[in-house]
Amino acid sequence: MVSYWKKFKQKFYIFFSVYFIYVFIKLIFFTCKKRYLIGKLPKDKGSVVLFWHGQLGFMCFVYKCIWDNVQKHGKVIISDHKDGEIITKIIDKFGIGTLRGSSSKGGAKVLIDALRQIKQGTDIVITPDGPRGPRHSVADGAVVISQKTNSDIYVLNYEIDNFWELKSWDKMIIPKPFSTIKFTLSKPFNVKDLSLAEAKRKIQLQMWQESSKNGGKSIKEHESDFRLNLKKWWDKNSRKNYKLDDDLMEILNGD
Repeated sequence: MVSYWKKFKQKFYIFFSVYFIYVFIKLIFFTCKKRYLIGKLPKDKGSVVLFWHGQLGFMCFVYKCIWDNVQKHGKVIISDHKDGEIITKIIDKFGIGTLRGSSSKGGAKVLIDALRQIKQGTDIVITPDGPRGPRHSVADGAVVISQKTNSDIYVLNYEIDNFWELKSWDKMIIPKPFSTIKFTLSKPFNVKDLSLAEAKRKIQLQMWQESSKNGGKSIKEHESDFRLNLKKWWDKNSRKNYKLDDDLMEILNGD
């Protein structure tokens, strides 16, 4: 009986959260002014598309603008936990497909699935610092998928002139009503023949550059924020048996 009640509460929580968030972001987005500086993804091959986890909330609205124009599909890698289930159900309402798994759970399965899908021409969409941070770090998955399939990488970004910033690890931003949202898609780049650390650093800098050139913080400001948030993240999570990459530990030890 207890187990049944627990499952019911969990299902109700997910159901309520999905519809509340969906209606909320639709209403906010309806009031906003939108600008799309979006190029086209290649039709004949799959690509890796990246954006930061803190911009997850409103990326759904750019999906049709990018993928419907080239008549192909993009699938977002979403973690295999309760929050991931909510995100999956929300973006499904926008017609967006998902691959479930992350570095901490279901990693091998989702990696194999992503490699298969991208070889078939599907674009793979990743938040490289998700699902749990540190903010603006780059996990191995984006590099591995790009290098093993020799696929180009594109950075998807949006900047907002007036927004709320949540007190979450990713500092998710929510546009205030009647603000302006500018969506951009970068030119392609690749990380072929780079070491893992070099490739991750290149991706990080490219993502910051895309933000900077479209009205966001400068690369120097992003770098400073990254180091500060990394320290705060580690102070909070170091006892949870989370493992940081050597390059991130070097930053912590260097500071």
